[in-house]
Amino acid sequence: MIIAGAGMCNGGRIVHHLRQHLHKANTHVTIVGYQAEGTLGRRLVNREPVVRIHQQEIEVRAQVHTLGGLSAHAGRTTLLHWLTPLLSGGARPAVALTHGEDKPRQALAAGIAERYGVAAILPRFGEHIDL
Repeated sequence: MIIAGAGMCNGGRIVHHLRQHLHKANTHVTIVGYQAEGTLGRRLVNREPVVRIHQQEIEVRAQVHTLGGLSAHAGRTTLLHWLTPLLSGGARPAVALTHGEDKPRQALAAGIAERYGVAAILPRFGEHIDL
């Protein structure tokens, strides 16, 4: 049994373990928590038959299991509640939503605009923003 803390399977020793064992039918991989689009973890959750690791195509014969409900990320309601003391009383700091996929970020930005009248910034990967 190998337990790895590299959440999306994109870095660290887990990548090497997966490269060495995904092709084996008797391997079991359990993915716990959210896996972002484009990550090795998401490709495994999506049951892609072949993944690329270190420029090598690996056939996935391993049994991939998912265990949901253990993500430490707050939901929309909790995040809006968390913002209340920061955005009440006329304060209007910049809000940049830098984590997550586009649809949920857009939904949260809409909630922030509706509740607080603040337009959140939604930067793309690699984009620089001035605060």
